[in-house]
Amino acid sequence: MAVSYMTEEGYNKILAEINLLETVKRPEISHQIAEARDKGDLSENAEYDAAKEAQGILEAKIAQLKGLIANARLIDESQLRSDVVQIMSKVKIKNVKNNMVMSYTLVSDSEANLRENKIAVSTPIAKGLMGKKVGDVVDIKVPSGIVSYQVEEISI
Repeated sequence: MAVSYMTEEGYNKILAEINLLETVKRPEISHQIAEARDKGDLSENAEYDAAKEAQGILEAKIAQLKGLIANARLIDESQLRSDVVQIMSKVKIKNVKNNMVMSYTLVSDSEANLRENKIAVSTPIAKGLMGKKVGDVVDIKVPSGIVSYQVEEISI
């Protein structure tokens, strides 16, 4: 599994999710399996089959999250700079063609959340912005074609 960079906040969020899955969800599913098993014939017991499937999905999710944590590298936020775009930068960009201004925070793939304007560094826009300075204009290939963006502001 590849190394994933994340903030301490993102790391703690994943740890909390693992804890919830292991301490709350896992016992719930075990209880459902026990109840279904008590109902008799397991060969034709849909409740038992559904509970076992849910258990498999839960265990896969836990394993995936633990793998993410095992390969995580925490970003030292004290080392971040605001003169160039890098991971954890808050960037205000302007579409040169229509003057529409957007703000994004560039984060690791595991922390991306478009509702919070957090985009993954692996996205085309983030890749195009990496290393740029305020005032730079960059042409970025997006699904709708090539769009020119000007870096308006960089902060941490």
